[in-house]
Amino acid sequence: MAYTIAVLGGDGIGPEVTAEAVKALSAVKPTLQFSDALVGGAAYDETGNPLPDDTLALCKKSDAIIFGAVGGPRYDHIQPPSLRPETGALLRLRQELNLFANVRPAITWKPLLHASPLKGDRGRVDLVVVRELTGGIYFGKPSERRDNGTTAVDTCIYSKAEIERIAKVALKVARTRKHEIVSVDKANVLETSRLWRETIDEIAAANQDVKFSHLLIDNCAMQLVRDPAQFDVILTENMFGDILSDEASMITGSLGLLPSASLGGDSDEPEFGLYEPVHGSAPDIAGQGRANPIAAILSAAMLLRYSLKDDKAAERIELAVEHVLEAGLRTADIFEKNSKLVTTKELGDAVAFKLMSP
Repeated sequence: MAYTIAVLGGDGIGPEVTAEAVKALSAVKPTLQFSDALVGGAAYDETGNPLPDDTLALCKKSDAIIFGAVGGPRYDHIQPPSLRPETGALLRLRQELNLFANVRPAITWKPLLHASPLKGDRGRVDLVVVRELTGGIYFGKPSERRDNGTTAVDTCIYSKAEIERIAKVALKVARTRKHEIVSVDKANVLETSRLWRETIDEIAAANQDVKFSHLLIDNCAMQLVRDPAQFDVILTENMFGDILSDEASMITGSLGLLPSASLGGDSDEPEFGLYEPVHGSAPDIAGQGRANPIAAILSAAMLLRYSLKDDKAAERIELAVEHVLEAGLRTADIFEKNSKLVTTKELGDAVAFKLMSP
């Protein structure tokens, strides 16, 4: 079957790293078809819209999306804010495509254990953050300012159905791992978190093959630094998940190593997805060949696993990445003494070469 993948490179280093992800996908699955489209600041510069109608239409008819990164300081003051790349492109894509589940694995690669800011074995991490992606404070009632602009208001809203839906995704992930889920909230303060905890307790009672526990967000953030190995699957709401997944990713040594999948569609069993590295557009290094493409390449592996249901091809990409790291190839963000400094393209070429080798 011929699958069509929409490629939205975006801004800054986005086009550079997505090119390497496409290269890896082409090496492991030559029948894939790719279609490029504008998104983010690049689209705003050309069309006045960070998510042009043609781009959205392409995404809706594709089987999956490879996404780079959007935004940068030069777009931070666009008015209205709905035309800024992050809001007008990425958040709108999540809404339009109903991408309600963000799955972010954080894994310490053996050749890079020393790159973790945590010493010794404390830096060993192998966990997944499952983040609800279309509810909460980011998608509440429109933000506003009152009292002549001296007071700002954002609204956090969650429904029981939204919580149940994301919990089902976490259960599916947990059943491929250790059958353990830590649900994170702020139930001692927030009403939305109390609804979250009540709903999770009901789901836990009906799914006793998986062990559920609760942590408050502040305690979870602390525990991630103290002992990240205690976690397997972390389930949480939108803003908390945004913060915790970035914290977990830095424990592994670099944002340039972490992939993510935003899954959704019209079913509680999501298959359609947008796959992107956790890092941002990094305009300060764009065009210099310094960006680490591993996060984008591993996002491509997630695309194969979740949307195309090809675990074997996904594992081949992951093994190729590990092989390249063991061979000592490093981009600037993970460079170390006695390793070989390579460019974005050179690292992507090495992964693709390994994939095409017998």
